[in-house]
Amino acid sequence: MSETGNRLRKLLESPNFDPQNYVKQLSQQSDGDRDLQEHRQKIQNLADETAQNLKKNVYKNYRQFIETAKEISYLESEMYQLSHILTEQKSIMESITQALLSTDKDETSKEMQAAFPKETEELKQRTLTSLLEKVEGGKNIMDTPGRHLVYNGDLVEFDVDNMSPIQKVHAFLMNDCLLIATWLPNRRGTVKYKYNALYDLESFAVVNVKDNPPMKDMFKILMFPDSRIFQAENSKIKKEWLEILDETKKNKVSKDRHKKEEEVPTSPVRAEVSTNPFDMDDDEPADAEESVDLSLEWIQELPEDLDVCIAQRDFEGAVDLLDKLNEYLKDQPVTPRVKELRLKVDERVRQLTEVLVFELSPDRSLRGGPKATRRAVSQLIRLGQSTKACELFLKNRAAAVQTAIRQLRIEGATLLYIHKLCNIFFTSLLETAKEFEMDFAGNTGCYSAFVVWSRSAMRMFVDAFSKQVFDSKESLSTAAECVKVAKEHCQQLTEIGLDLTFTLQSLLVKDIRAGLQSYKDIIIEATKHRNSEEMWRRMNLMTPEALAKLKDEMRSCGISFEQYTGDDCWVNLSYTIVAFTKQMMNFLEEGLKLYFPELHMVLLESLREIILVAVQHVDYSLRCEQDPEKKSFIMLNASFLHDTVLPVVERRFEEGVGKPAKQLQDLRKSTRPVRINPESTTSVV
Repeated sequence: MSETGNRLRKLLESPNFDPQNYVKQLSQQSDGDRDLQEHRQKIQNLADETAQNLKKNVYKNYRQFIETAKEISYLESEMYQLSHILTEQKSIMESITQALLSTDKDETSKEMQAAFPKETEELKQRTLTSLLEKVEGGKNIMDTPGRHLVYNGDLVEFDVDNMSPIQKVHAFLMNDCLLIATWLPNRRGTVKYKYNALYDLESFAVVNVKDNPPMKDMFKILMFPDSRIFQAENSKIKKEWLEILDETKKNKVSKDRHKKEEEVPTSPVRAEVSTNPFDMDDDEPADAEESVDLSLEWIQELPEDLDVCIAQRDFEGAVDLLDKLNEYLKDQPVTPRVKELRLKVDERVRQLTEVLVFELSPDRSLRGGPKATRRAVSQLIRLGQSTKACELFLKNRAAAVQTAIRQLRIEGATLLYIHKLCNIFFTSLLETAKEFEMDFAGNTGCYSAFVVWSRSAMRMFVDAFSKQVFDSKESLSTAAECVKVAKEHCQQLTEIGLDLTFTLQSLLVKDIRAGLQSYKDIIIEATKHRNSEEMWRRMNLMTPEALAKLKDEMRSCGISFEQYTGDDCWVNLSYTIVAFTKQMMNFLEEGLKLYFPELHMVLLESLREIILVAVQHVDYSLRCEQDPEKKSFIMLNASFLHDTVLPVVERRFEEGVGKPAKQLQDLRKSTRPVRINPESTTSVV
């Protein structure tokens, strides 16, 4: 920056800068409008430079910002897991302390229950009946024999998403279920509440919610896929709810286990031993059931632990528990108790699968690339759902690629946009392929699905490519460069053994064919227009530089041009023939860049039609021209076309394609000019 610019920058950056005084002084010192315009331009240049510096700083720190955001996300996940572990440890310590303190209380309670068992049971049932009379729609709850009230109280329910209060409820905890009833605003007689929901004790898990003022004294009930948050009146009542809920759930599990263990066959006992060999089969199920020990604590708590893992999104922990159970039951007989356990576990597996499927759905955030799906995909594969995992993974990646293409802004030159498009698409395709190979390494049957997906993704890319390159009527040279860029990026996929070049070519053939034919028509129309104005005069390029430039252009096309240049800046050819030669050679070069085997005849026929227009014009001029001198000049141009240009076209076509152009050879032979008498009207054979 100049010294004046530096002074201006320091002045504007000074803390005591006063815009009004600055403008006032500037107006007084300036000589007129011109000085003010120049000063305005300096300030504008300084603003542009500052904007560029800011943009460079943003781009410089952008990658670091992305990496930092990822690290923060990982750290947040780890802190959440650590908080959960600490909460579990605290709960375990509290339960141990409570168990030690309540030993005497339990013994006294057992003695009282032994002394007055019927009265206690009847009293609890009478209390529950009297309370349920106040609940609208709760009369059928007492139909279950043995059901009695354990605890009840008022709670306030909060919204899980925004933690705002929803309604006031009354909860009834019974020995096998939990009833939630809402308060009625308009009470009718003794009815105070309205039935809201009834949950089996085995269908939900209870989680303590850490106090975060003003949100305190809360606990959460997890029922996949939903959850509900309730607030107690104070910390003491909250603690009672958590302890009594936990104790009641354990009592129900223990009671169910003892009931199954005490069940014995009621078949009559025979004194004599039967000689029937089939009688031995009646004892085998009982023996098999006794051989499967399902009284282990981790098995009894498995359904509840799975619910907690699913609610806390601990997918790995849930699958680990399932693997542990499958390993334990692998060689065990299938007894009725095992079948019952399997039914409960299968329901949790279905819930876990639904959560993992939702994690891979395109509705979720698509940021993070293919690696973000690895967690859900790996757990689905462990659950034996590799086909579903493959399908969802590919759908997720297709949505991500489509979103990235749609978000790409169309600005600047077409070639620049195509560079960005190819970079985004083929990089995404390469990353997806690598991640797919890593996730499905042991599932070779899924690879065919990836190949099919790659072809559909390529169609998506070609649609965006063609819309920008061919539908916008870009020049043939621009289209050729864009196709070349796409081919080069497509070659990168061969690193992982995926070759989609043929797919890319087959999808582009239609648009390239239309582009070649359209450009051929343009050349033919331009040639006919020049032919209509042809005067058959030598070209005068006026300056040696222009002549040198024309020689370089012809030399780059492979055409020997020295013999047709005269003295000074004259060229012994007509403007029409020179312009036609340059345009046709350019069409040939661009056509070879776009060449596919499927386009062989299209390119060949296009060249033949273009050449035929020029040849027919020369032939017609020879037959119609009466001036001997002009006729000789026309013959010189015809010789240039036949002996110089057409052989170069044939040779260059054969080099680019790899096989001779028989149609062009036949055309050159059929239009061979002959040495003629200037008075004759016959020009070709």
